[in-house]
Amino acid sequence: MLRITDIQDNRVDWASVPRCECDEPAKHLLVAGDIVVARTGATTGKSFLLREVPEPAVFASYLIRVQPSTSVTGEYLASYMQSPTYWAQITTVSKGTAQPGANASILGELELPLPPLNEQRRIVAKLEALQARSRRARRALDAVPPLLEKLRQSILAAAFRGDLTKDWRAKHKDVEPASKLLERIRAERRRKWEEAELAKMKAKGKAPKDDGWKAKYKEPDPVDATGLPGLPEGWCWAAWREVGFCQNGRAFPSAEYAASGVKLLRPGNLNVSGALEWTDDNTKRMPVKWAVEFPEFIVGPDELLLNLTAQSLKDEFLGRVCISGPGEKCLLNQRIARLTPVGLPPSYWLWFFKSPNFRSYVDTLNTGSLIQHMFTSQVDAAAVPLMPAAEATHLVNLLEAKLATIRALSGVAHEQAGRMPDLERATLAKAFRGELVPQDPNDEPAEVMLARIRGANGAVTNGAKPKRGSRKNLSSPEQRSDEP
Repeated sequence: MLRITDIQDNRVDWASVPRCECDEPAKHLLVAGDIVVARTGATTGKSFLLREVPEPAVFASYLIRVQPSTSVTGEYLASYMQSPTYWAQITTVSKGTAQPGANASILGELELPLPPLNEQRRIVAKLEALQARSRRARRALDAVPPLLEKLRQSILAAAFRGDLTKDWRAKHKDVEPASKLLERIRAERRRKWEEAELAKMKAKGKAPKDDGWKAKYKEPDPVDATGLPGLPEGWCWAAWREVGFCQNGRAFPSAEYAASGVKLLRPGNLNVSGALEWTDDNTKRMPVKWAVEFPEFIVGPDELLLNLTAQSLKDEFLGRVCISGPGEKCLLNQRIARLTPVGLPPSYWLWFFKSPNFRSYVDTLNTGSLIQHMFTSQVDAAAVPLMPAAEATHLVNLLEAKLATIRALSGVAHEQAGRMPDLERATLAKAFRGELVPQDPNDEPAEVMLARIRGANGAVTNGAKPKRGSRKNLSSPEQRSDEP
């Protein structure tokens, strides 16, 4: 028993079609060449030409069967039922009801342009050729995004292997090596920690009596480079804990969500593009009092944020990193980490954390459970490549130029893919205006064909000259077949 839902992507998976008992199977049996049309709901007017019926089948009550007469080919009628003109009529007859719908009588009153039979065949052949080209174009456009993503990943991998800046290094052999930069970063890291601790004490109204509190600082352990791949000359490995800080967010209570106030950063706000995304649907706010009470969890502009939790490793959601935009102000929620680099700019680390180098590390953290987690301790332990500061600046400029080109290409592909439906609709509209294929004066005019079918009292009367094309009902009484 063929149902509306069995028709998906312009095909029927007959193996999944259910079976039924039917009192009058002969009356409702489908045959190749039948067209079934949805008569109710959101799919009203959706049609499908049955080119084959592999075993005895009937149609469900929410389908209408149309059986073309000898005056129209099934392929022509099926093509017309995809056209803007057909859909304009379907929309008109089903408009204004709570549940859109049409029945066999309504469908039978719809009009279609009827060219000579041979011209119908030429139209169908031309449409099939153009639609085949359209399908090839769609497949080609669909292949572009994954290819561009592979290219992006390849560029990022090459960047942190040293391939992209190989020529730059050959011309700048006298730059300070990364090992010296790392020494300065570690010293700067301690200074920043001391500043932060002093600010905390002052916020609590406490003034240190001496420098004894500075002894609480714990020097970060160096990275264990065992098994790590080699790096270009002048680079070195470090652990993230050596070159930056990692702060987990706070568990702000959802019961306090408010219509206005300070935005609350949640995993859904971290977009795959690398930017924070705020929409009406994904934006939650907390009363301003929370920002006043917990200023250490306020996120400002140009800050790195990393997602620490996900339901799967799909779409790089676990470990997804973003950088906050100009004028940003939000609260850092739990399970999102703020990464504060020392020595090299956030833009350098944004691209590293998006590279296959870091992504492969995230993959090793898969616990096999439904909810995936990362911990700040694991981020701190991540091995990161450190290059000379001048080379890092050059690399960021190279990366941003190359990745901007990829984004532009992706935009063009997306735009062209979006134009395909309009192009296909325009082709169908042209076909049923009689503009797609040339006409042949030797073709039997449609009205003569109709007159012969209807009988002696057909459409040709009063000596009127037959027209080459005609307009007729989509199905005449002898063609209609109501649903069981």
